[in-house]
Amino acid sequence: MAFTRKKLVYKPGKTYTLSRSKVDLFIDCRRCAYLDMVIGVGRPSFPAFTLNNAVDALLKKECDQYRLAGEPHPIALEYGLDLIPLNDPRMDEWRDALRRGIAYHHTPSDLILRGGIDDVWVSPATGAITIVDYKATAGKDEVTLDDKWKLSYKRQAEVYQWLFKQNGFTVSDTAYFMYANGDQSADSFDGMLTFDMTLLPYKGNTDWVPEALMDIKAMFDNPEPPPPNPECEYCGYREAAGKELLMIMKKNRS
Repeated sequence: MAFTRKKLVYKPGKTYTLSRSKVDLFIDCRRCAYLDMVIGVGRPSFPAFTLNNAVDALLKKECDQYRLAGEPHPIALEYGLDLIPLNDPRMDEWRDALRRGIAYHHTPSDLILRGGIDDVWVSPATGAITIVDYKATAGKDEVTLDDKWKLSYKRQAEVYQWLFKQNGFTVSDTAYFMYANGDQSADSFDGMLTFDMTLLPYKGNTDWVPEALMDIKAMFDNPEPPPPNPECEYCGYREAAGKELLMIMKKNRS
């Protein structure tokens, strides 16, 4: 697929809408975030994880059944949680990450932050909501949140918590990751893959979100691009490729 420069870039004086994933990109590498949101040159895309997407879609349908019935999902009962899927007419809107999602205009930065959630559960006793995010994997080891690359998952939950707080909801500090782990122990496939379901709690902290938005705004207003991130593979590739191409061009001209 040919590269196409993005059209939705930051323009001074206009309110800019950014997704939860753009905030995560900024935290991962400010140079890449600048190229993406200011210049319109994003990182190369990857093929969609269609199997994960299928699990996600089926879990949403499953939880919707309990939502309509006003009953807790069995995994909530298994973990002793007094939570039921929130029955709110805005659920489809909140799940639609490509168009709206759950959004909030942060006026100090003049940025609109939005994100598409998987699910929201509510406590019948207190009315507080809990962010629930679906994840699918197929690992042989026990599923945990300890891997370094899962910091992105934790920030994702915290952004959702912050967005719902700004929209007037009472939000539990504890989010849950509903993990579907594909079982590889069967003797054969036989057209069927079974999953072990796990509910992992995570106590979030949303204090960093407003500061990150202000830092992104500062990046937008700075005429100089951020320096390359020495730990970013994309920055390393661009730097190395650029140097090699310049050397070749200089050699050919001499």
